[in-house]
Amino acid sequence: MENVKITDLYDLSHTAAADYLSQFTYPWEALKGISDFIIALGKTLSPEEYDCPSENVWVHKTAKVFPSAYLGSPCIIGPETEVRHCAFIRGSALVGAGCVVGNSVELKNVIIFDCVQTPHYNYVGDSILGYKSHMGAGSITSNVKSDKTNVVIKQGGEQLETGIKKIGAMLGDFVEVGCNSVLNPGTVIGRHSNIYPNSSVRGVVPSESIWKTGGVIVRKEH
Repeated sequence: MENVKITDLYDLSHTAAADYLSQFTYPWEALKGISDFIIALGKTLSPEEYDCPSENVWVHKTAKVFPSAYLGSPCIIGPETEVRHCAFIRGSALVGAGCVVGNSVELKNVIIFDCVQTPHYNYVGDSILGYKSHMGAGSITSNVKSDKTNVVIKQGGEQLETGIKKIGAMLGDFVEVGCNSVLNPGTVIGRHSNIYPNSSVRGVVPSESIWKTGGVIVRKEH
């Protein structure tokens, strides 16, 4: 199975979770420990650089958090990041530098790399979003199967058992997700790939690809 390992998807120089993620082969293996990792990392952050408005919540002094946003514990908001009106960070969220967490966006148990945009009405749960990835307005990650069984990663005729009930989407670096798309549980999207608007995406989308209407996948032309 290709394009599903951490080394396939991410440049770890663009996240404060580099050392943590490097322990694992597949990104979903990191989901279980995100909360504990954030708490441990937060305790090492300099109070000269980070405010701590509540227990286990750290906000860089250059970040902009709107008064109506909710920051649940534990979370870290990185430098120059903007958390906009009515954003709902439920907790277990590491948000990198230069990110946008937009109006009414909900984050839960996520690692958000630097320069990621989730700007409008997104739900991102049990997911990892790579460097400069972008979720179009209304696009969401679905993180639990309808039958509540463990998530299986699928690519063509291959299947990879995860043993995990809640997995959203793993977006590689520079992924673009079109507006109002649903990324079904266990979706993995390779680097530099694009998803058409209004898509329902399943399985593995290779790097440098385009997911078109009806689930047709084509390679990008350069």
